[in-house]
Amino acid sequence: MMVDELERCFSLMTDLLDERQRRCLAAAMALAFGEGGISMASRATGMARQTIRLGIVELQAPKRAAAALSGRVRRPGGGRKRAVDMDATLQRDLDGLVEPTTRGDPESLLRWTCKSVRQLSQELNRDGHRTSHRMVAELLHAAGFSLQANRKTLEGASHPDRNAQFEYIDRKARQYVRSADPVISVDTKKKELVGTFRNGGREWRPKGEPVEVRVHDFRDPALGRAIPYGVYDLANNSGWVSVGCDHDTASFAVETIRRWWYTMGRPLYPNARRLLITADGGGSNGARLRLWKVELQNLASEIGLPIAACHFPPGTSKWNKIEHKMFSFITMNWRARPLTSHQVIVNAIAATTTRAGLAIRAALDTNRYPAGIKVSRKQFAGLNLKRSRFHGDWNYTILPRA
Repeated sequence: MMVDELERCFSLMTDLLDERQRRCLAAAMALAFGEGGISMASRATGMARQTIRLGIVELQAPKRAAAALSGRVRRPGGGRKRAVDMDATLQRDLDGLVEPTTRGDPESLLRWTCKSVRQLSQELNRDGHRTSHRMVAELLHAAGFSLQANRKTLEGASHPDRNAQFEYIDRKARQYVRSADPVISVDTKKKELVGTFRNGGREWRPKGEPVEVRVHDFRDPALGRAIPYGVYDLANNSGWVSVGCDHDTASFAVETIRRWWYTMGRPLYPNARRLLITADGGGSNGARLRLWKVELQNLASEIGLPIAACHFPPGTSKWNKIEHKMFSFITMNWRARPLTSHQVIVNAIAATTTRAGLAIRAALDTNRYPAGIKVSRKQFAGLNLKRSRFHGDWNYTILPRA
């Protein structure tokens, strides 16, 4: 009966004591019992007899024990040894499992499965080691491993004149900015499904009340898709976005630039003598697209300004300023919000701001832009186009017609 009462008393105190204090309390119980006290205290507390004997030594010589421990709860070197200290090959075999090109049989199941710490520990245990998923996690962290996602950095084959083109664009843009002439970056943002579809990201809402959206992302024929085409003004940190409903064509792209010019560009640059456009090498504003140049010719003649175009080298579209100066903030602004209508998209874009002062205006473009329009050689030859000496296929100027 005495043992049960001591066990109950010890269980009430154990959460309030550290390891050394629990050891000394068990030792005090053993000394109070007298003969056979160590065994009785061991049954009541669940501690090993050797641990209780150590506590008795500490109680009988407290000053010497305190000097030996010097503020520690456990004597240096005490406690159960770590698996990695007792198993000389554990770290080596773990490295072999997680290295990029897995050693051993190429048909091994682990090579084609998710390498979680639990699965790695199971594989090590099958090989004769004794370890846990917690130990595997500690060893991986100690070896410099961490959980990482894929990173989009591979851009394919690099053009030999890639850096030279970047330097050319930079020089030309600086010249235009110094002379107070507009420099714009243009591109098409990712096309968006219109309707109650899932939109990436998370937003603060009452707990347990997420916005309900459709399970499958099948296009709604009645609503279609939204095609945001943007113009970003590098010097003024401002932009324009036309949200189209039809096709992403060169005619739609140049019409967006036209709307930007009459709405924002001309008021900001009343004395402009020329316009510079930086764009990707493909898409609706592609460097090899004839319709793009024909539409730019019409715009140049309409506004009476030479329009220079500089295209980024192949595989470098993410370097376009509009991508990380404007489009990224639009995506952040409408995260976790279903784009239920074209007007919702326009409003969300127009409401996008940053602490750096980004200002965006947006409008819906309901015009039709049929795809597949062909430009004849004769029509193309009639353009007032002047190519640059350096990569005239990427860099050219379209002059207004007389």
